[in-house]
Amino acid sequence: MNDPRRVASPSDADRLLRALERYWWLFVDKVARMGWGRLALAALLALLLGAILGLALLALAAVLVSGLVKILAGGKYQADQAASQARARGEEAERQAELEALRRQLAEARMGALQAQIEPHFLFNTLSSVCQLMEDSPARALAMQKALIRYLRSSLPEWRDSPGETSLGMQLELSRAYLDIMQLRMEERLRVTIAVPDALLPARFPVMMLQTLVENAVKHGLEPMADGGAINIGAKVLDGKLRLEVRDDGAGFPEQPGQGMGLANIRERLSLLYGQQAELTLEAPASGGTLAVIALPFALT
Repeated sequence: MNDPRRVASPSDADRLLRALERYWWLFVDKVARMGWGRLALAALLALLLGAILGLALLALAAVLVSGLVKILAGGKYQADQAASQARARGEEAERQAELEALRRQLAEARMGALQAQIEPHFLFNTLSSVCQLMEDSPARALAMQKALIRYLRSSLPEWRDSPGETSLGMQLELSRAYLDIMQLRMEERLRVTIAVPDALLPARFPVMMLQTLVENAVKHGLEPMADGGAINIGAKVLDGKLRLEVRDDGAGFPEQPGQGMGLANIRERLSLLYGQQAELTLEAPASGGTLAVIALPFALT
């Protein structure tokens, strides 16, 4: 009586068939991968060996089978290779897209952090001025407060929505509001000239860079002077680049020119946005004061 729990062992014929099947597919795979040149050389050697051993017909049959296998399986192998390469290219393109998105997110996050270093700086200085004027001249304090509100109303949406660039015209409006505030504080000690052609107002320009230069000119160049001074803002296009100039006739460079946080911030943001195509330069004109120039690729918004 047979035991149902006993598992029947494969017969010798089954093992032989399985071995033949395995070797057959190995043979098919090898022939499919082999180039036609190497296959022709192998066929020639097989025919010579068959002739020497008296097995010419068997060698000829093997050569014919190999050629048929190469024709049938080679096309499928090449199609598989093409599909595999296409998948690899697609995966590489997807990986590059993810890396680019990550770089962009990091750059935007870094840009936001850099801008955040500026905003409290400006707000603190302005609010301090308002507080000071409230004691000495409430009417001027009210006017300054209105100017600050005008500045914030136009600039806060920009800070929130655009971490990179805006228009030069918008940046000029922000700086006008700031200079209005400072003229209320310094009165006749601050003289302002803005000479920017209307055609350049739509030019793309990074946020808060002009404002930083204007703040530096007023704070370090003009405010320390008993008689104050003048600040001139100009812009032009030269050799395909927009050159924005902020010049003052104030106290000139501090002991360590160009080392302040605001200027370092501008240089880092220019590098993030334009690489080597943009720069910030500082000069000491013979007539005195400071000339700050931002040069960057000219493009319209």
